[in-house]
Amino acid sequence: MNTSIGERIRALREFRDITQEQLAQRASVSVDTIRKLEQGVRESARINTLRGLARALDVPLERLVGQPTVTQQLADDGGLIALRDAIQDPGSLPGVLGTDNLEDPPGPAEWATQVQAATNSYWAGDYSNLAAVLPGLLRDGQAAARQHDTEQVWAQLALAYQLAASLSTQSGHPDWAYTAVEKQLAAAARASDPLLEGMGVSTLSWVLLRQGRWEQAQSVAERKADHLEPARRRATASQLAVYGNLLIAAATPAARSDNHDQAMELLTLAESAAVQSGPVRAYGSAFSVTDVRTQRVNVALAGTEGQPDTALSASAKVNLSEISRPVHSASYRVDVAQARYQTGDSTGALELLLEVEADQPEWIRFQTLAAATVREMLEAERRRNSTLRGLASRLGVDPSL
Repeated sequence: MNTSIGERIRALREFRDITQEQLAQRASVSVDTIRKLEQGVRESARINTLRGLARALDVPLERLVGQPTVTQQLADDGGLIALRDAIQDPGSLPGVLGTDNLEDPPGPAEWATQVQAATNSYWAGDYSNLAAVLPGLLRDGQAAARQHDTEQVWAQLALAYQLAASLSTQSGHPDWAYTAVEKQLAAAARASDPLLEGMGVSTLSWVLLRQGRWEQAQSVAERKADHLEPARRRATASQLAVYGNLLIAAATPAARSDNHDQAMELLTLAESAAVQSGPVRAYGSAFSVTDVRTQRVNVALAGTEGQPDTALSASAKVNLSEISRPVHSASYRVDVAQARYQTGDSTGALELLLEVEADQPEWIRFQTLAAATVREMLEAERRRNSTLRGLASRLGVDPSL
C-alpha cells in the first residue's frame, strides 16, 4: 500500500522521538506545514521544504518522497542490483582474495565503442537498457584494464564509472554512486588526465548535492575549478569545457544554500568560458552557452524562496533546439514547468510536463521535482482534472487527492 509524504514524515518523526515543533525548528519550516502534511490536509510542499525535512529527519530525500529506485523493465542479465554488485565488487578491495577472472575482454577500440554507446543510452534516458548492459560493461572494462593497462583503456573505464555514478544517482542510489565516483577518480588518475579527473570531481559534486551535502558539493567543485582554470589565451576547448562544468556544478549547491548572487557569478564565469570554447562534447558530457543558460533557470528556482519570474525570464534566452542531450532538454523543461506553475500558469505547466513525459516516459518517473510539482498542482486544483490525475498516477503520485 502506498503511503503519503505526511505519513512518512510522521513515522520518521515518531521513530526519532521528536515533536512537530522540534522537527520544525531543525528543518527551518513552520510547524503548521508539518502539522498539515501529517494530517493529510496538505499532500505536498515546495521541494526545498521537503529537502529541509529530509535533512532534519536524517534520511535521503528519495526515501521521504517515495522516489522509484528500480528501472521500469526487468533485465535477464543485468539490472540495478547487478550494477551495485559491479560497483561494489568485494574482490576489488585490498586484502580480499578475488576469484580468478576468466573473461575474454574486448580490445581497446571495441571497448571504447561500447562505452560511447552506453553514454548515448544515458543521455537518451534509456535507463532500463543501460542498467542491463552497464554491469557487464564494467566487468569488461576491469578485465580490459588488467590485460592492456594503457592510459586510453583507463580513461574509458573512468567514463564507464562516471555512467555508473550517474545512473545510480538518477535511480535513487547515491551511496552506490559515491563508490562509483571513487573508482572513476582512481581510473582517471591511472589515465594521467587532469581534465578527466576534473569531470570526476564534477560528478562527485552532483552526487554530494543529491545526498544533501550542499556545502561540500560546492566546495569540491569550486576548488577543482580554481585548480584547473586555464590561461584563457591558450586554453583548449576541452579545458574550458571541464572548467565550465565545474563552475556549473558549484553554482547549483550555492543556490540551494540561498547564495543566489554567488551562484549567478559562477554561471557568468561559466558562460564566458562557453562563449570562448563554443559547443564542446568531451569526457562523456557537453558544454555550451545554452547548457549554462539552462542552469540559470534551475538556479533561480533553488533555495528557500525560489524566483520563478527570474527563471522564466532566463528561459526566454534559451533556444530549446540547441540543447544537444535529450535528458538535459527534459530536465530543463521540468524546471520551466515548475516556474510556470509557481507564477500561476497551471495549464502551461501541465502541458509542458505531458510533453516531457511523451519524450522521456522512463526518465520522468525518477524526477522528484516533477512529482513534487504535480502534487502541488493536485492539491490546488479547483475542479477535477482527469489529465492531471492521469499524469499523477503514472508518476506514482496518489491520484485520489
